[in-house]
Amino acid sequence: MKISARFLMAVVVPAFMFAAVAAQPATAQEKAKEAKAAKAEKGKATQKVLLENDKVRVLEITFKPGGENVSVPTSSFRVVRALKGGTLMRNYADGKTEKIEWKTGEVRMNEPSGQYTAKNVGKTEIVLYVVILKEPKK
Repeated sequence: MKISARFLMAVVVPAFMFAAVAAQPATAQEKAKEAKAAKAEKGKATQKVLLENDKVRVLEITFKPGGENVSVPTSSFRVVRALKGGTLMRNYADGKTEKIEWKTGEVRMNEPSGQYTAKNVGKTEIVLYVVILKEPKK
């Protein structure tokens, strides 16, 4: 019994300690890759698809300050609720700009419109819950 306990203490415990030390640089490398990817995406709004079927597409869009959404679905009706309000600037393809103020909890129905990008021009994060109504298939 004493021999097996000594074996564990002499071989297995140092092996686990070595494994923990060896795994640390890999974790640091992964964090560096994630930080680099986040930096590359800096300035873009993030979209998370919450639900999608043949009738609707539901998104949660987060705009950090200065964040921009260049893929606004403008050819469909959209129901939008501000989970966190703020100020967006719409820039249309024809050069027209429009400042949009969102209050937390506010709900709007956006009709199909011309192509535009939306940028958070405020100092706080904006989070929008968007339901995009799809055209029925014929």
